[in-house]
Amino acid sequence: MSIYREYDIRGIYEKELNEASVVRIGYVLASKISGEYVAVGYDARSHSPILFEYLTRGLNAGGKKVLAMGLVPTPVNYFVNYQEWPVNGTSITPSASVMITGSHNPSEYNGFKITVDKAPFFSEDIYALGRECENMDMPKEVIRDVSEIDAVSRYVDFLVSEFQHLKAMDTRIVYDCGNGVAGVVTEDIFSHLELKTKGIYVDPDGTFPNHHPDPSDEHNLVDIKKLLATDGDIAFAYDGDADRIAVLTHKNNIKGDMMALLYSMKMDKPTVIGEVKCSQVMYDELRRRGCNAIMYKTGHSNLKVKMKETNADLACEVSGHVFFKNRYFGYDDAIYATLRMLELIYDGIDLDAELAKLPLVFSTEELKVKTTEEEKFKIIARVKELLKSPPADFPAIKDIIDVDGVRINFKDGWGLVRASNTTPVLVTRFESTIEAQAKVYEKAINALILKAKESL
Repeated sequence: MSIYREYDIRGIYEKELNEASVVRIGYVLASKISGEYVAVGYDARSHSPILFEYLTRGLNAGGKKVLAMGLVPTPVNYFVNYQEWPVNGTSITPSASVMITGSHNPSEYNGFKITVDKAPFFSEDIYALGRECENMDMPKEVIRDVSEIDAVSRYVDFLVSEFQHLKAMDTRIVYDCGNGVAGVVTEDIFSHLELKTKGIYVDPDGTFPNHHPDPSDEHNLVDIKKLLATDGDIAFAYDGDADRIAVLTHKNNIKGDMMALLYSMKMDKPTVIGEVKCSQVMYDELRRRGCNAIMYKTGHSNLKVKMKETNADLACEVSGHVFFKNRYFGYDDAIYATLRMLELIYDGIDLDAELAKLPLVFSTEELKVKTTEEEKFKIIARVKELLKSPPADFPAIKDIIDVDGVRINFKDGWGLVRASNTTPVLVTRFESTIEAQAKVYEKAINALILKAKESL
């Protein structure tokens, strides 16, 4: 059951994701889908095409027909759900899609990101699917029913059409695909728009020979920073399946919350959703501009659902998931986010100058505290109890937000502790307008976490 996660299904190829488990997943998933067609694509890992065949066998056995996309970024997989496709002389829109990807995990991992009726299939739906898979026999084989669709060309044509006004802009653009699947579409899009670009690690290679495909980790940005210093005005880096982005200038590594502030400048008082790790600067600045700013749970599935519920224009995670409903479909797409960032530059916005206008705060990166799957949520519950009567030397609390873990607001900043939904860790982050205070908050909350662990 450990492969069935909050947002997706993810595990080690052959050990956990093998013929028996994946055929069962496809078969049970088919029973959760009302329509006839399921679109399936995969990332650059060597075992992704093998898992495609296993999953297809299960979907077909469950009565579904498969639309095969082949090698695609995750945003292309989402895009397919909003398009009609010619199949056997008629036009159909898939009822669901599955992206076979291990995202930014090491190369031995793989998994499934599932969309049903244009909405994420996650949380209890995934756990329930797992329970059904554990208690069933292998389905009988049926005739293979697969139709190929050219999703990549449709996606490229769509973005090129949407951003024709950027054609031949002067900005020098460098980018790092990390040998993930972003390279399947970036070169074509940039070429059609006649942009001045230079890419590294563009060719998909699921062994990730140059660096780990996670742009939220500074260690993985060394090469693109060097290229930016010599050949670029702005740089972009993508994760393994191209749903997360890093944006670099000569002065800044622009995190997702600051990206949201920049993107929202060209929107008319939008509703913007952030997660609990986002800077208070983002929420305060959005409200100062007259925008509606909402704090919600971390997780791409959570944010998509909240966007639909609130009819939000934009959502973001610090890690680089950026979701556009404004002029788009409401899912996280690093390639689309690239073009929207270039559009800001085209419109004359100086990214660094705008960021320099914001209040100065001192923020930590995400700091992780190792624990176990069994204990992580118990620790959070115990921390909440302890906060009802905090230690005498604990910083004065203004208020507490418990939408996802515990975000404690203090006079000069805040601290966060939440349980990761995907790994056996607690995630903490701290921010203050006074650098020394961020360390005070960190020390106080870490002591509270330790006390909570010892009391279990």
